Amino acid sequence: MSEIRVLLVDDHAMLRAGIRALLSYHDNILVVGEAQDGAVALERVGELLPDVVLMDIAMERMNGLDATRLICTQYPQCRVLILSQHDNRQYVLPLLQAGASGYLLKSAPSSDLIRALQTVAKGEIYLDPSLSSILVEEMRRHDPQRADTIEALTEREQEILTHIVHGLSNPQIAVALSLSVKTVEWHRANLMSKLDMHNVADLVRYALQHGLVKD
Repeated sequence: MSEIRVLLVDDHAMLRAGIRALLSYHDNILVVGEAQDGAVALERVGELLPDVVLMDIAMERMNGLDATRLICTQYPQCRVLILSQHDNRQYVLPLLQAGASGYLLKSAPSSDLIRALQTVAKGEIYLDPSLSSILVEEMRRHDPQRADTIEALTEREQEILTHIVHGLSNPQIAVALSLSVKTVEWHRANLMSKLDMHNVADLVRYALQHGLVKD
């Protein structure tokens, strides 16, 4: 994987220093800058053009939600990975809808942070494992259009979509469903075509918004 340029955004200087130190051990991850709030982060993104913004939520001047929405609108090539202590639905879902490509809890092990950065840098979605089932069930309960939309998908496509929402890669989905990787890739392409999605991040956000998953 090529080098991942990261901007750290958190109002705690000690936390930023700790994350910077952790990431320094990985040759393909470079911290290009820091910001103490969302307003400064927006400026730094324009100046530094990072691949990924590692974003906190609760900050003064501009919070992580507003900053995420603006960054994803103005700099669509930049991915936003949320790093937060909050595991509530009212925090997670709005941030994904605002354009965030991932959500990781601060209690997660450091290996998960590296994995999350690498995942979102590739244009994919990363959700903390403890959050995915909560989000899926929440959206299934509140989407009145679920039945109409799901009719457009085959049973196999629905199965694959469920696995995508839960963060599985193509090889992992292939093993889970006893399919070839090429077959999984073909079904994923069909999903994107039917739903008019252009990348995995869009596909997962759409699935969460419309409850297009099974148990």
